[in-house]
This record gives sequence, structure tokens and C-alpha cells, in this order.
Amino acid sequence: MRVKEMHPLCCITLESPSIGDGSPEPTLLRTGSAVNFSAIGSDVNADVSSTSVAGILYKWTNYGKGWRSRWFTLRNNGVLSYSKTRRPDAPPGNDVVLIGSVVSGRRSGRKPGKSVGIVHLKISSFRESKSDDRRFYIFTATKTLHLRTNTKRERVGWIQALISAGSLRPQNGSIPHLTRDLSISTERLKKRLIEEGIGEGLVKDCEQIMLSEFSGIQGQFQLLCEDRSNLLDTLRQLEAANIEAEVSGVNDGEYQLMKNEYMNLARGKYSEQSTTESSDDIEKQEFEEASDEEAEIHFFDTMESFSEPDLGSGSTGFQRRKKLPDPIEKEKGVSLWSMIKDNIGKDLTRVCLPVYFNEPISSLQKCFEDLEYSYLLDQAYEHGKAGNSLLRILNVAAFAVSGYASSEGRHCKPFNPLLGETYEADYPDKGIRFFSEKVSHHPTLIACHCEGKGWKFWCDTNIKSKFWGRSIQLDPVGTLNLEFDDGEIFQWSKVTTSIYNLILGNIYCDHHGTMQIQGNRQHSCKVKFKEQSILDRNPHQVHGFVEDVSGKKVAQIFGKWDDSIYYINGEGNINSKDRSEASLLWKRNKPPPDLTRYNLTSFAITMNELTPGLKEKLPRTDSRLRPDQRHLENGEYDKANVEKLRLETRQRMSRKMQEHGWKPRWFEKDGEGTFRYVGGYWEARQQGKWDECPNIFGEITQDLITSLEDS
Repeated sequence: MRVKEMHPLCCITLESPSIGDGSPEPTLLRTGSAVNFSAIGSDVNADVSSTSVAGILYKWTNYGKGWRSRWFTLRNNGVLSYSKTRRPDAPPGNDVVLIGSVVSGRRSGRKPGKSVGIVHLKISSFRESKSDDRRFYIFTATKTLHLRTNTKRERVGWIQALISAGSLRPQNGSIPHLTRDLSISTERLKKRLIEEGIGEGLVKDCEQIMLSEFSGIQGQFQLLCEDRSNLLDTLRQLEAANIEAEVSGVNDGEYQLMKNEYMNLARGKYSEQSTTESSDDIEKQEFEEASDEEAEIHFFDTMESFSEPDLGSGSTGFQRRKKLPDPIEKEKGVSLWSMIKDNIGKDLTRVCLPVYFNEPISSLQKCFEDLEYSYLLDQAYEHGKAGNSLLRILNVAAFAVSGYASSEGRHCKPFNPLLGETYEADYPDKGIRFFSEKVSHHPTLIACHCEGKGWKFWCDTNIKSKFWGRSIQLDPVGTLNLEFDDGEIFQWSKVTTSIYNLILGNIYCDHHGTMQIQGNRQHSCKVKFKEQSILDRNPHQVHGFVEDVSGKKVAQIFGKWDDSIYYINGEGNINSKDRSEASLLWKRNKPPPDLTRYNLTSFAITMNELTPGLKEKLPRTDSRLRPDQRHLENGEYDKANVEKLRLETRQRMSRKMQEHGWKPRWFEKDGEGTFRYVGGYWEARQQGKWDECPNIFGEITQDLITSLEDS
């Protein structure tokens, strides 16, 4: 049926096989009652509150795949969704206006797909392309959609429909980012008061009053920035909620409820546009920033506007590196099975495996990697200080889980430190100082100590391994300790890690078991890491609960150890309704753009870096000065293997050194048998006094051999 009064941008009839500018004059198709549109360029006159709009738009994905057709559906509640396959047009009883051709050129018979993208128009903006009359852009809080229609008329129709359905606003220039750093100068005020003959003492009093008032305003502004940041996190969760709904098995009705809950939050707290690009620069950078991997579940449109803080700015005066050095040599692959079969019946601890199986960091540095999300402990300290002990332990639990995120895709082992080897990490931008030392060779023990903003963290750990043929099971031994300045202490142990498919197949790791986080005051927490099964489509799941001293459950947490953690207050089964009301505790940082086979995180890439002036301040025992590890990082594989063999020969002397009274330099055992930091390292570093630090990476001399034999 044709509608007498046609919208000029309406749709090509279903019988039309062609797409593009050469198509017949478009007509309006509908599934319900007629919808009345006015002429080109004017507002939509129809009552869109009971109308949905649907059709095919072309979305820029990447240089490899270019423009790809997507089925877009605009609901009357201002929600625009898109998917790779056509979905049901609208709920029963609602009209659907189809814009453009409904023939996409794809094979028919495919099942309707889940939405792979959602845009909330009430908090978005748009801009039409100046160079192409078929293209336009939609800006959300976290991404930019680059869209193209078949004809200019279709673009006008989509723009009018978007404006009417979601109050979508044109973008009139770039939106400045809010900064948390406010400053004020009192020079002009002081100068003016002095010109009026005011005494210096009174001028200083006025200055102090003004600074005091400004300090109060600055505090309120910081809270506003926090609210804004939290809301943007909520929006990002919303845009990814459809992905989580699919992998979590949430049905469509429950999923819609989740979207509505988030929408209500956004409508109540957020009213300004947020974009990542200037409208003047979009034409130049649009293809650089768009990204769409053709995966059915994992779907990303553009680089998110959120990025982790610069890991080297601030008081350090330099920027830490973003990637590892380019390798000097071409690496030669080595079969693990070839190494094992040639040493059957031998003590594998005495077999020098090539550096191919290592990553360019040591186990001492690996300990520091657990502190990547130390801001969670900063938040825990502040919550406890404000009297909210529940949020304190929730942040501690999120921190305990976050340490596993970096293990995803990491198949190489860190270097085993030499006895007495150390590692320091001073990160002023994160507000932490970390130090670790290998304190025992048999058994292998690594002790560490870290100080942050209102807290300190320490542990000594060992790993017991079991080889099952095709897999290795790693059971951590030791307790992790966290103490806040107000005296509250939390303790927990790590769960089991298993590495699978060592001989055949794709190697992967999984973490499983129960983590008990014990507190000495009001709350404790139990977190279960679900073991991955062969047919598990939703791996890496964690869930747990917080209970008070009476044993009552007061909160629950859930999520994935390689992605994010959420919480809800009270008891419950963590069903779909509860999930819609959940709050985000932690989100994993984005991976670096230049991934290597090591799959190091952006944080791990910085740990072995010798920043300007650092080498001269380090003791000879620091992991950054270990030659085989440095050669591996530089891609000098032959040199790395030679040095590794030499140092492992030296390492075998460590047991005899330990048997004859060797003791660690910076740690001692306390009354409970735990190695605790005794202090003095940072003071010695400041003075450059490293006389008592041996040259553990030096050559094996005859004097060293003789001294060991004599002892």
C-alpha cells in the first residue's frame, strides 16, 4: 500500500532490486497506520511516540573491511540499535517506518541477531558530512559512529527521524573536556588592595580568606568531576550491556529492563554532550579512529574516550614508554615438546630452557604487576576514612581479583630471579613505591613491600607446581597482607592457576578456586573463581559475597577476572534484575596498540624500562640490569641465551650460599615466619650507598668458586 502524502526520504519499495543513487523515487513503507512527513528540510510532523524507524545504513568498520551494512532500528524511546542481521521491526501494535531499501545483499535464512550496538539519542549529538551528502556522524559519550546512506534524501530522512525520536542535537563545535585541576591567582587582588593603602597584614588575611573559600569550591568541583566520571562509566556499561546480556544468557525482556534502568540514571544525572573529536577535525581522522572487528559477540566501534592515566607524567618529568623496543634479530620458534622429550628422565630444574619460553620481566616485577589497579586501594582507604567499611572491603575484593587480568593471553614465563636479586618501582603518578627481593632459593621465595596513599601491602610467596602431561597446575603458597593507616587489616591467598594444551592446541590459562579475604573488623569476603569447562561459552566468571561479623550477607560481587567486577547490596541470586542495579567496581584497562607475542599490558611494558637517569641510581641487584632479560627485550636472542646459561650456572651456586648462612639484605622473618621489609632501601638509594649489594650478575670467577668450596 502506498501512502498519499510521502516523506521525500522514504523507502524504496520491497520489489526494487537496486540500491544507490540510481534507485527509483523512494516511497514510504509501513507496518501500521500511515505516518505523515512534511517536505524536505522541515521537522517531522508525525507523532513518533508510537512509531519506530528502521532500515539499512552503512557503517565504517576499518580499512580492511571498509563500509559494512547494518540493520538500524530507532525505537520511539530514543534508543537507536544496530545489528548485522535484520531484527523484528517493532513491538506488536507499533508502526514501523522503513527508510531505504530493505534488501541488503546478504544471504537470507539467517537467524535474527542480537544488537551489537546501542546509542541513546537524548545524550548524543550529530553532524552531517561536509564532503559527502550521504554521510553523517553520531557522537555519544564514548564513541563516534560514521554512517552513510544510499542517497542524500535518505540521509535527510534519517536525520529528521533521529531528531524527532531522541531530541538529537546538532554539534556546534567541540566540547571542551572538564579538567580537575583548578588554579587561582591572588596577585591582582593584592596589588589592588595595596594601591588602596591597605596594610600588608590585612592583605595577607584577605588572601588567606580567599584561598580558603576557593579550597571549598575546589572540593565541590572535584565531587562533580567524580560524578561525571562515574556517569560516563555507566554510559560505557550501557553501550556494552547488550554484549554482556548475550554472553550471560539474559533474555530480551530482562535485557530491555537493564537498558531502561541505565537510561533512567543517565536522564537524571547527565545533560551535556560529550564527544571525543572536534567537528572541524572529524573529516581528517574519521577513518583512523573507527574500528569494527567482525565478531558476533565482541564488537567495538571506535577508540573509547577513556584512557588510563599517563604512566610517567607528573613529578617524574618524563613519559614512560608505550611499547617494547623493536627486536634486533628474527626470533626462532622452539617446540616445548622437543625440549621435554630430549630430557626425559632428567631433572628438569637443571635443564636450561631457551629464552623463547620467557617474557622480558622477572618474577619480582611480576609481583608489582598486581599493583596495576592500586587506585582501588586508594578508594578503599577513603571509603573507610569516611566510615563506609562495606565499600572499603568491596574495593579490596576488586583489587584482589584485578591482579589476574594481566594473565589473559600471557603464555611465557617470567625470569626466575637470582638469589638476592631485587626490583624497585617508584611511580609518583600512582602514589606508590614498591620493592621486592628474592629471599630464598630453596624453596623459592619472593618478598615484596609496597606503600600507597594511606595503606601498605606486603607478602612473601612461593609456587608449587604439578605437571599433568598436557597441563601444569600452579598452587600459590603464602598470604597477601594489606593494612590501612587506621589499623584495619585484610589478608587473603591466591587461587590455583592451570595452564592447558602445553603439547597440542592453543595454550591458555585459567584461574579457579575460592579466595577468602579476611578482615580484622566488620567485614570479610569470599570470592569464587569458576573453573572453565570444555564447553563453557562464558569463561572467567567470578562471584562472591561480603558478610559482616554475624555472618549475614550484606553485598554480592560478580563479573569476570579479565574484564570487570560489579557489586549489589544485600542478599540475592544475582539475577538479571539485580544485574541491572549493579554498580561497577573495576574495569580492566585497554590493551596497548602494539601487541607482541608476550601480550604485556601497557603497565607491564613500563616495568623493565631504564628511564633517564635511573640506571645510575639502581643497585647492582636490580632486575633491570639483568643481562639475559635485557637482551631478550631488545630482541638479541642469541646473546640472551648465552647469558641465561651463564646466570643459571651461577644460580646453582645459590643453594650452597644459602646453606652457609646467606641472608637477604632488605627483609627479615617476623614472629609468624613471614618475611617483612626492614627498611633502609630508599634511604640507601638516596645516598647512593650500595656497598653491601653483591654483583650477582657478574662473571663467575675462581675466587667465587673457591670461597664457596672453602665455606
